[in-house]
Amino acid sequence: MRTPDELTERFRAAGRKVTAQRQCIFRVLQGDETHPSAEDVHARAVADMETISLKTVYQTLHDLAELGEIAALDVGTGRTRFDPNVEDPHHHLVCERCGRVRDLVADFPELTVPKGADLGFRVGSAEIVFRGLCPECQPTRARRVRPTGGPRPAPTSSR
Repeated sequence: MRTPDELTERFRAAGRKVTAQRQCIFRVLQGDETHPSAEDVHARAVADMETISLKTVYQTLHDLAELGEIAALDVGTGRTRFDPNVEDPHHHLVCERCGRVRDLVADFPELTVPKGADLGFRVGSAEIVFRGLCPECQPTRARRVRPTGGPRPAPTSSR
């Protein structure tokens, strides 16, 4: 993602108004890899600027997406998430428990619509979303894995 100063220039070049609130949002997004929702961005921005409104956050995120600076994602978490990584081709990993979204850079063979099933549709892009549990939401391994190198537990009698 561009720096806050570069985003300011990009907005001006596109004829968009640049306000202190928008610059605050640019700073909040800088280096953020969490794929935040508008509510997440708002919560972080309020720490810097108490008077910033959720409406301003939504409008700024919409404008950033319209300018191609971020991507709006619907990954099934119930809220639109925003991805500042629009330069590198990637897919997404989504935790079904906590909603965390992570980028996944992986090479997959070219995906195509099978012949006879395309119905004349011209595919412009494809995205793969993997769903599962992130490391923090997985059951602890200690309960599932016996420590190595130690003696096996003695069998218990069921008589």
